[in-house]
Amino acid sequence: MSDAAAAPFSGLTPERLLAAVEGIGYRCDGRLLAMNSYENRVYQVGLEEDAPIIAKFYRPARWTDAAILEEHAFTKELAELEIPVVPPCRDAGVITLHHYEELRFALYPRQAGRAPELDNDDTLMWLGRFIGRIHRAGASRAYVHRPRLTIENFGEQPSRFLLEQRFLPEDLRPAYESIARDLLAAVRGRFAQTQDVQWLRLHGDCHPGNILWTDAGPHFVDFDDSLTGPAMQDLWMLLSGDPDAMSRQLSKILEGYIEFMEFNPAELRLIEALRSLRMIHYAGWIARRWHDPAFPMAFPWFNTQRYWQDHILSLREQLSALDEPPLEVHRSF
Repeated sequence: MSDAAAAPFSGLTPERLLAAVEGIGYRCDGRLLAMNSYENRVYQVGLEEDAPIIAKFYRPARWTDAAILEEHAFTKELAELEIPVVPPCRDAGVITLHHYEELRFALYPRQAGRAPELDNDDTLMWLGRFIGRIHRAGASRAYVHRPRLTIENFGEQPSRFLLEQRFLPEDLRPAYESIARDLLAAVRGRFAQTQDVQWLRLHGDCHPGNILWTDAGPHFVDFDDSLTGPAMQDLWMLLSGDPDAMSRQLSKILEGYIEFMEFNPAELRLIEALRSLRMIHYAGWIARRWHDPAFPMAFPWFNTQRYWQDHILSLREQLSALDEPPLEVHRSF
């Protein structure tokens, strides 16, 4: 493994970071605040005589320039429709992706906000309306360079990686291999039942941490994982609690959603399938980034005997959840 691969952001010193931002015309005042981000490196950068700006430095070799620019174009498209997203700043009205030597970065206006109150029915309906508008725009054209949410990409590949790279303790490998195989077979069954579902451009990682709430409503941020997939991928991560609680939450979200976008009830079968893929993918994601010094510090519990025991148990519980009937909503569509 090369030094760059082992420590992908080792060259991102404060001096080079500031030089990169100043190289496109900003006057920095030297203040830097690291934001909570592991896949990329994100900083709040103080500016002289202006509000701070957010600088996002992309993980080397993860995305092509074309894939990054395609995501930027989607957020610009949404912003032009007055959907509350935070697109990157455009240099001279055109450029959003900048290069400084081997570094690639984008700049964003700082957006304040708090976590949404997901126990509030009005909040859920409000979110549903805006997600419906995002999906209506997302259905208008297709991604060319960004990934598709497939079982292979989000289930088969990460589970193979964990086994081939021997992250699992030897005594737990057979149990993990067995449950991963059975769980992915059940996921394939759920997807096979929903072949008529529309695939569209999505936020892709629409959990509450990527929604900033203000008195004016929500702002959707961080489209870094934007991809092509079923609408449910942007809905299920807003649900929590027991089935009755999730049913009530989803009913309110969809009440707002269908004001702008048709919802196919067949996608209700995908909730637990998508949750299963995220669980497998998340473990594989941390494992793939384990050589990055930031990851062992941020996830010290990962790759311990206890972690893998709990992870296997969670996958078994998820297999049981896939045997249950799909979540019901209190509305006909």
